[in-house]
Amino acid sequence: MTEIIFVVHEAEEGGYYAKSEGPAIFAEGDTVEELKANIKGGVECYFDNGAEMPKLAHLHFVKDEVFAL
Repeated sequence: MTEIIFVVHEAEEGGYYAKSEGPAIFAEGDTVEELKANIKGGVECYFDNGAEMPKLAHLHFVKDEVFAL
């Protein structure tokens, strides 16, 4: 695996949360920079068992918008 994909959402209370599309890795952060650091830590922890760690993390930002019709 060379890349791991995370779906990122803005949290209602502020900040961001992310879940990977493959392994069960979750992360959150108040800023994008903090989120990235927490994702890196989560990936390193998950792949600590000797499995080959991905080289890249792809962040897919999802923004929901609601408007009146």
